[in-house]
Amino acid sequence: MRALPLMLLCSFLSQAQVIQWSREDIVKYTPQWKGDRSPDGRPKAPDALLEKLKGVSVAALAGQRAYQAQLVDSLHNLNPGKKLVGRALTLQLMPVRQDVAGVAAADWRQKGNQGVLNHQTAIDLLQPGDVFVVDAYGSLPVGGIIGDNLAYYIWKKTGAGFVIDGAIRDVEGVAQYGMPGFFRWATPPAIQGTMVMGINTPVRIGNTTVMPGDVVLGDRSGVVFIPPHLAEEAAGK
Repeated sequence: MRALPLMLLCSFLSQAQVIQWSREDIVKYTPQWKGDRSPDGRPKAPDALLEKLKGVSVAALAGQRAYQAQLVDSLHNLNPGKKLVGRALTLQLMPVRQDVAGVAAADWRQKGNQGVLNHQTAIDLLQPGDVFVVDAYGSLPVGGIIGDNLAYYIWKKTGAGFVIDGAIRDVEGVAQYGMPGFFRWATPPAIQGTMVMGINTPVRIGNTTVMPGDVVLGDRSGVVFIPPHLAEEAAGK
């Protein structure tokens, strides 16, 4: 479902936390996770568990009822021979509306943040083992969210990869790094006409709701976003 429930959306807006969920927010909305968390509050599935999941196929999980709603099988696979496994750091982009974008930027600065609020703001937050998960509303006209330079930066920071429901640019250059990645479109122009409306908030990829800290598993069959409290069970499939 594309839209968040109205009451939940109104709650985000009233708390002025459209831009970035706090640690407390993430903990509140991921109550079934009882393990370690990243400093930002995201569930932190252990590295050993992520390694174990590399031996699990998306197809094996797709037939399980618990994961059917978490499967996206309509994205292009950047490097089909590479398995994508990691923890989701989410970014929500929306078509730019200047009055809203101005408020968001001012709110960002008021909270003590430096620099311009854009997609690279979220990229700079990535940690080892993170997967950069971007809701770019499946749009081609907004241009490529990342190109070869940002892709290399993501790869070196995370060692994992990305899932972008939108476009990337310079696919040949991005693919040369051998990183796993999934994307909706390829296009030459760079990103334009978007604004950041969520960092580490729920996002939509395909018809799936993705939470910050979800375990991301991707292979030739598609991508599945595993709620972290189910990751141990999934690793046994």
